[in-house]
Amino acid sequence: MGRTIVGIIVGYITMFVLVFLTFTCVFLLMGTEWSFKPNSFDASKRWIVMSLVANLIIGIIGGLVSAIIAKGGKAPTILALVVFVLGLLLAIPSLMAQQANANLVRTGTVTQTEAMQKAREPIWVPFTFPIIGAVGVLIGGKLKKKG
Repeated sequence: MGRTIVGIIVGYITMFVLVFLTFTCVFLLMGTEWSFKPNSFDASKRWIVMSLVANLIIGIIGGLVSAIIAKGGKAPTILALVVFVLGLLLAIPSLMAQQANANLVRTGTVTQTEAMQKAREPIWVPFTFPIIGAVGVLIGGKLKKKG
């Protein structure tokens, strides 16, 4: 039981850190013009696709870490449920923040903090992250069983 709990917690922390590092590095490397549509804070199609792919890969890594620590068992399944539920709960405030920024115009480059605060995505995007993340966790959990 203890290994399962630790596996879930470490798997989630791993995902959290990887999300932060991935999105920070991609924004710093690719810049404002790549990340946003021209003169707006609307996420570009490239950013959205990168986000979805990164979310799946990060979920797989989190599920694998969870399964390795817990030595299999139900840890990846529980982690997938945690990712799904927390992701849905976080999608709602994300949408509310995006609506507050609906009429903002972007001029030139912006800092990463400003980008995080003012970015807008299509309404469906925040709701795909919990699903894709949970699927990734389940895939990662299965990788341990095969290895």
